[in-house]
Parts: sequence; structure tokens; C-alpha cells
Amino acid sequence: MHSVNPLVVFPRSYSVGAALVAVMLWSAAPLLADYARATPPLQLTALTLLAGALATLPLSRRVNVATSGHAWQLSIWLGIPLLIIGAVSTYFIGMRLAPAAEAALITYTWPVLFVLLSQWSRFGRLRMGGLVGALIAFSGAALLLIPQASGGGGDTALTGYALALLAACCWALYSWLSQVAPVPLTPLLPRLLLIACVMAAAASALLEGQIALPSSEAVLTGIALGLGPYGIAMVAWDKALRWGHTSLVGSLAYGVPILAALLLVLAGMSTLDWRLPVAGALVVVGCLKAGR
Repeated sequence: MHSVNPLVVFPRSYSVGAALVAVMLWSAAPLLADYARATPPLQLTALTLLAGALATLPLSRRVNVATSGHAWQLSIWLGIPLLIIGAVSTYFIGMRLAPAAEAALITYTWPVLFVLLSQWSRFGRLRMGGLVGALIAFSGAALLLIPQASGGGGDTALTGYALALLAACCWALYSWLSQVAPVPLTPLLPRLLLIACVMAAAASALLEGQIALPSSEAVLTGIALGLGPYGIAMVAWDKALRWGHTSLVGSLAYGVPILAALLLVLAGMSTLDWRLPVAGALVVVGCLKAGR
């Protein structure tokens, strides 16, 4: 993997601070999304992405993507919007079909997937530490699935967990593309989010039936999600990845599922039992092991 960092050297504290901003905002996403359960998920996705595009509009500037080659142009203008839609919509749907805290925890196994992708891209192989870390992290996720798999009536929750895992894969691919892209994505983010918004709105019209005006609660939730977790947080994460050390920045994301679950429990939207903290600890340990 070729380095894409700019010639200007920024202090490590800058990338760490940017990553922490993203982590804090992402931790609030499950709580915000839970307030808009009555809104169709694709409609909520479109609202969120529209707010994110408007929030990041001041960062927009001209970037010459044409010099990147046809494959990269297709990846940037089509692949990345599709990954954003996949990550956001499957996350929203997964948290409705499965318990929100557990689904959020499974989604935030994405840092270990990101580390594995980075290792494969850089070394052409997976290191043993990365594989062991992935095994530990996914054993934590599996701990949440055991009651659903062994008991009856858990098909809906299992579908939600599968969608949460799909969201994790989308975020890992998005982060990897942000790191290796030949051009910085931050100036392009408003346009990418707007493209994704149009796609999500079209999918909502086709799959969720009659188009109706969203409720005021849905609009406010979409604005909050777009400004924070899917606006400012995505810009901060992109800058942290491009100006910081991958393992150091990636390790900060491991606290997101713990903070997210804590916020849901404190808000009374999730019930704390022994599996959730144990699974969270396994996910964090696994991600740290993979990132070393």
C-alpha cells in the first residue's frame, strides 16, 4: 500500500483529537436512531445523508478526480456512496430487528475488519496477530448470538445481527478506501453524501411504498444524525486516517460499542445483562490484538 499522507506533517495529537470526536459522535448514533423507530429506515437514511451533506458543505472544494484513473473514479463516485448507504441503512434496520445495544456492538467489530484489510493491502497476507484478534472479537459477537440460536423465535433477531455485521463490512471497506484513495475524500464528502441520499430516497420510494412527508420527530432525528455521526464524525475520521497512524487511530474506535451500549442502558432503551459487557470486552481485546 502506497502512502497517501500529505507532505505537511501534523502532530499526532491532531489525528487523535479528530478520531476522538468521531468516536464520541458515533457512540450517540444508536440512541438517536432508536428515537426514530417509527420512520421507515430508508427514508431515515435519506434524511440523515441529506443533513450530512449540508453539514459538510463548507468543506467542499475542487478535487481533480479525473487523474485517478477510471477504476478509482468508479470506486469514488459509485462505490463509496453505495458503501455509505449500505452502512447506514443496514445499521438502522439491524437495530430494529435485534436489541439495539447488541446490534451496535456487532457493527463495531468493523475496526478489526479494517485492520485485516489494511494488513492484506500492505503485506499481501494476514498476520497471525490479526487473525487471533479477529477470532477473539468475533467470539464476543458470537456470545450474543447463542441465546437466539439455541432458543425459538429468534429468526428476526438473527436477521438483525446479520445486517449489523453487513454494516460493519461496509464501514471497514469505506475506511480502507478512505485511507488508500489517491485523492482526499473530505472535500468530496458533501457530493458523495448527496449522491448516496438520492440513491436512498429512490430505494425508499421503490421498497417502502407510498412517499409521505416525514414526521417532525424523524426530521429532527435525521438532522441530528446527519450533523453528528454521519457528518462531522465522517470528516473527522477521514482526517484522522490520513494524518495519523492506522493502528493508533483504529484502536480509538474500539470504545464506541461500549460507550454506545452505556448510553442506551442509561436512557432505558436497553437492558444490561452479563453477556453484553463480556462481549464488549472480548470485542475490544480482539480489536486491540489485531491492531498491534
